[in-house]
Amino acid sequence: MAYDLEEQEQLDTLKAWWKQYGNLITWALVVALSSYAAWTGWNTYQRGQSTQASQLFDELQRSAAAKDNVKVQRASTDLVEKFPRTAYASMASLMAAKSAFDISDLKAAKTHLSWVIEHSSVEEHKALAKIRLAGIALDEKSYDEGLALLSGEFTSEFSGIVADRQGDIYFAQNKLAEARASYQSALLKIKDKNPGRQLIQIKLDAIGGAPESKPADKAETK
Repeated sequence: MAYDLEEQEQLDTLKAWWKQYGNLITWALVVALSSYAAWTGWNTYQRGQSTQASQLFDELQRSAAAKDNVKVQRASTDLVEKFPRTAYASMASLMAAKSAFDISDLKAAKTHLSWVIEHSSVEEHKALAKIRLAGIALDEKSYDEGLALLSGEFTSEFSGIVADRQGDIYFAQNKLAEARASYQSALLKIKDKNPGRQLIQIKLDAIGGAPESKPADKAETK
């Protein structure tokens, strides 16, 4: 079919425009499509990673339940090496640390906990690792190291546990005033129904302390 003059002029104009801007648009489309492909590919990869990591973590849990430390350590190592960016890796390291601690392998326990602190993207896992590592420091009489681990900021759900662990370290150093203040702080921060409160109260009573009244309690006495 022959083009009329007007159509031919439009085609010539389009060709001239494409000659000037075509490459730019093509590259823009390539970048956009590549970005989309990368994004969808990454999501697919992440889903695959999560599925495989989940399977390894299930294996680790079974090994932990069976108290098979060798298999726990092997599964944890596989997770950390193959899927370090997943939450399963840090959970596996926490469980491997507990398994190692239970057989008095403190070196392995510390290695796992340090990995979580340095590499995990889950703040709750980092907090747990710091608290547990501080406990090992207490056992090894590395008191300054333990207090340093507990000196950072923690979310409210961990603040009471942190204060309790600080009290334990101060008590081990025979710094009773600091220990008393830490145990009192822990009681104020931990919920009333938490079973750990009773143990903290026992420790506080043992050094001749009493819990400070919570703000609500003070208001009721007026």
